Amino acid sequence: MEIINWKELLYPYAQTVDELLLKFRSLDKECRQLGIYSPIDSVTGRLKRPASILEKAGRKQISPDRIEEEIEDIAGIRILCQFVEDIPKVIEMVRKRKDMTVIEERDYITNTKPSGYRSYHMIIRYPLFTALGEKTVPAEIQIRTNAMNFWATAEHSLRYKYSGNIPQDLQDRLKNCAEAAFHLDQEMATIREEITNAQRLNEIKNNLVANILENIQNLYFVAKLDDMNEINKEFIRLWNGDDMEALKEFNEKLNIMAEMYRV
Repeated sequence: MEIINWKELLYPYAQTVDELLLKFRSLDKECRQLGIYSPIDSVTGRLKRPASILEKAGRKQISPDRIEEEIEDIAGIRILCQFVEDIPKVIEMVRKRKDMTVIEERDYITNTKPSGYRSYHMIIRYPLFTALGEKTVPAEIQIRTNAMNFWATAEHSLRYKYSGNIPQDLQDRLKNCAEAAFHLDQEMATIREEITNAQRLNEIKNNLVANILENIQNLYFVAKLDDMNEINKEFIRLWNGDDMEALKEFNEKLNIMAEMYRV
């Protein structure tokens, strides 16, 4: 049997994971900076290890020389959402992209696995430009809620511990936990508006405070104003008072001062 050069085989997949992470994290960041609601809560990536690849190849009777052609989840990213309703939005985001092609979709949310596993999987083909030329790399995108992910991570750990043969009693308890996680997602959906409004308000406040601190720093180091201590004390007082309107007025005053001193 030919020895597999794992470093050479896995490098394009590792690069694909890095590029996909960058693209979807940038998409999330852009939405937030433009004040558009982002259905993406976080994005993580992973590269299958050689042992996992060989185990899957053995289980599916795939010969080593067919690994690249038949195993499609060597590269993978996971997109987590706060709410179940966000999952279809992320799915549409992926479908509409011109820099990757969706070739298969598996809906384990509508069609829950017997174990209780819920997630939405998309297999894509990603064009990767390497030093040796263009290479099309398969990758898996998993889309699920934070609650679904918490359950799936725990279940995966137990499967590893028991080599895939989880005791029936534990399987039953895991399935109950999966249902509890699903009910949590449903309950969270009923208070979604309250949650998103609170998060939006917190983000506005954080941006406002960042702008105030930047102005204070510039006025202190560039304009060297004598009354900076008083300005700083006023900021601390307003911050402790937690009055958004007062902070906005204070920020506007600093913006005018910064413009006057060209800082």
